[in-house]
Amino acid sequence: MAQAAAVAKPPAPPRRRRASATPRRLPYLLIAPAALLMLGFIAYPVISVFYYSLQNYNPTKPWRNGYAGFDNFVHAFTDDPQFWDTLIFSGKWVVVEVGLQLLFGLALALIVNQTFVGRALGRALVFSPWAVSGVLTSAIWVLLYNSQTGITRYLADMGIGSYGTSWLSDTSTVFPAAVVADLWRGVPFFAILILADLQSVSKDLYEAAEVDGASRLKQFWHITLPHLKDAIVLSTLLRAVWEFNNVDLLYTLTGGGPAGETTTLPLYIANTSVDAHNFGYASALTTVAFVILLFCSMVYLRLSKFGGEEK
Repeated sequence: MAQAAAVAKPPAPPRRRRASATPRRLPYLLIAPAALLMLGFIAYPVISVFYYSLQNYNPTKPWRNGYAGFDNFVHAFTDDPQFWDTLIFSGKWVVVEVGLQLLFGLALALIVNQTFVGRALGRALVFSPWAVSGVLTSAIWVLLYNSQTGITRYLADMGIGSYGTSWLSDTSTVFPAAVVADLWRGVPFFAILILADLQSVSKDLYEAAEVDGASRLKQFWHITLPHLKDAIVLSTLLRAVWEFNNVDLLYTLTGGGPAGETTTLPLYIANTSVDAHNFGYASALTTVAFVILLFCSMVYLRLSKFGGEEK
């Protein structure tokens, strides 16, 4: 008994204090004000658009205001040929612009990724148009397309074309002229994103491919393109959404003309709301455009397997 009593009992382990929940919640509390503000600035306009899409709302004709149900949507799909014309042109504009911007942006990224004298200056010149706003870009190209002092004047001096020709007022030339103007600003976006991804490609892969006798074309097809897949998918999706919503450049450059040849759906929505003051119908068109973009984005991401591993 004495020996057992002499054996000292091991000290009891210290109690663990219950971790305070405040440190874990602190980051969320800090970002809560900004998150609430963003939610308010985003959620309120979206809900308002959905609400007014079901209304007849025109401040200049208040006696006609009231609940319309789905009449605005029915009118858009059945009685408004301009809706279909602008939607078709929007699709054409997005496909042509995004396709050409991707092609030229990829080519520029591959060029400025090489080592050559003055590469830093070359990269700065390639990326500089992206820093110019859409309205300023339009102003630059309006001056370049001016029939008295622009490109057509100098071409006429060289015997190409005739004096007084305006590419922006001719239905046969206005679309390619607008495409070129937007290409000047949109190509650097793809070049920047693709070049950033090219910097992470290991040079060991190309060295191993050269040892195996792979040509430059095979290296590009089997090494570069698979590595750039996610960057290309993301950049084309973002740019497609931006080009679909393109208003500033086309509005300043052509105003949707001539004869509505360059009127996109968002530009038609802007004219319907701002000029015609038909905010109810414009909200319905905006809702349709939102659903179209959401559906196309989901299908595109699903088909492209964005973020998935190559088998």
